[in-house]
Amino acid sequence: METEKKKKNEVWEWSKALIIAVLLAFVIRYFLFAPIVVDGESMQYTLLDQDRMIVNKINYRISEPKRFDIIVFHAPEGKDYIKRVIGLPGDTIEYRDDVLYVNGQAYEEPYLEHNKEGIIGSLTEDFTATVPEGELFVMGDNRRNSKDSRHIGTIGFDKIIGSTSVVYWPISDLKIVE
Repeated sequence: METEKKKKNEVWEWSKALIIAVLLAFVIRYFLFAPIVVDGESMQYTLLDQDRMIVNKINYRISEPKRFDIIVFHAPEGKDYIKRVIGLPGDTIEYRDDVLYVNGQAYEEPYLEHNKEGIIGSLTEDFTATVPEGELFVMGDNRRNSKDSRHIGTIGFDKIIGSTSVVYWPISDLKIVE
């Protein structure tokens, strides 16, 4: 009788541990961090197709996105996109002769240097855009092969899932990206 009681107690303890583990995993994945797979070449060479990353869902609950952050957001087609923040609310964005101007000030984009190697013409075509309040202007680093704010429009803060900067797979490409 006592061994049967011990057995039931042990099963109950294991069940509690399993339930707590599942709840913790749910809370962590839903509210704090989640994995994402890079799908496509729009962020090449910063991120490669099929890179696996961690999305930090907490960051923008306590702070605002910054220019050049890499973010994950819900795109209009129902997919999640990974792009770089170029324009913040109220900014006027202009590309002229492959140079980024924000509110008239030129910015360097060192993350584009690899993409500019060996191309004919400019990487980013000339354009001007104004970012509405409560929105972000985002672009992929592979400017010639990126569906971004030039095509889908600006991104509302409510569409942002989080920021991402850690590639964890493949292990040979383990890195923090900027």
